[in-house]
Amino acid sequence: MTDAPETCEALIREAARSIGGESPRLDAELLLGQASGWTRTSFRAWPERQPTPGVVAQFRSLVERRIKGEPIAHLLGEQEFWSLRLKVNPSTLIPRPDTECLVEAALALPLPAQAAVLDLGTGTGAIALALASERPDWTIHACDAEAQAVALAGANAAALGLSVKLFQSDWFSRVPPQSYHLIVSNPPYVAESDEHLGQGDVRFEPASALISGPDGLNDIRQILGEAPGRLEPGGWLLVEHGYNQGQAVRTLFTEAGFDYVETRQDYGQRDRFTLGCCNACLNPCPNPGADESNNQGAA
Repeated sequence: MTDAPETCEALIREAARSIGGESPRLDAELLLGQASGWTRTSFRAWPERQPTPGVVAQFRSLVERRIKGEPIAHLLGEQEFWSLRLKVNPSTLIPRPDTECLVEAALALPLPAQAAVLDLGTGTGAIALALASERPDWTIHACDAEAQAVALAGANAAALGLSVKLFQSDWFSRVPPQSYHLIVSNPPYVAESDEHLGQGDVRFEPASALISGPDGLNDIRQILGEAPGRLEPGGWLLVEHGYNQGQAVRTLFTEAGFDYVETRQDYGQRDRFTLGCCNACLNPCPNPGADESNNQGAA
C-alpha cells in the first residue's frame, strides 16, 4: 500500500488497482463498506472522509483476501438473489444471477394457485425463497443433503420472513411421500475433470455441490429417475445444468417420459436449464418475451 492520505477515495482507488478483475472498484467499495459500516453512496458524497486506523486495517485484510481470489460474497457474508439479501458461507454454492432465469421460467408455468413445489439441493435457499417471495400461496418444500446448508437456508427464510419447509435429504430419500406440481433443482453438474474447477470462485465452494461424475450428469440422472414418481400429472421439472449439456439433458428428459422438453438460455445466451412436463400435460409451457431462436427443441 502507498503513503497517500487514507481517505475513502484514496483507499478505494489503491485497492481497486490491486484487486483487478472485472469490477475492482465495486469490490473495493463493498469491502470498505463491510469494514466501516458506511454505504457506497457515502464514499461518493464524502470521498475525503478518513476511516479510523482499525477500519483501514480490517479493509486491507479483506482486500488481501480478495486479491488471493476469495469470493466477494464470502467476504461480505451475503449475496443478493432475486432482490433478496441471502446469507452465504463456504458450505454452499454462491447464488448466481443466471439462476434467476430458472425462477422466471418457474413463475411463468401454468400451475395451480396453491401449487406444491419442491426445491432439490436448495443450498442457501435461493430458488425456494425467490419463489416464496412471489407466490405466498404456494406450499414450498426444500431439501439439501448437508446439514449446514439446511441451517443456512432456514436462517435466510427466517430473516426474510418467508415460509419454506426444509428437510435434510439426499435428493428424494427423506422428502415427505407426496407429489408436487413443480420440482426445481440446481444440482451439481460439473465433470470431475473440468478445468474450471481450479479457477475463480469455485475454488472456495464445496466440491460436493459442484462435481457429479465423469460427465457431470450423475445427479441429474438420479433426479430424472425419481422425479416422475413425485410429480402430479401435468407437473413440471426444471433443472439447471452446464452451458454445454443442453443436448444431453434434453435426451435424459425425453427418455424419462417428459413432454414439451425445452432448454432455455441464461442472461449470457448460454444453455442453462431444461424443463419438461410429466405425462398428460395439456398446457404447453408459455415462453413470454422469448423468440424461437433462443430455445432448443427436444432431442
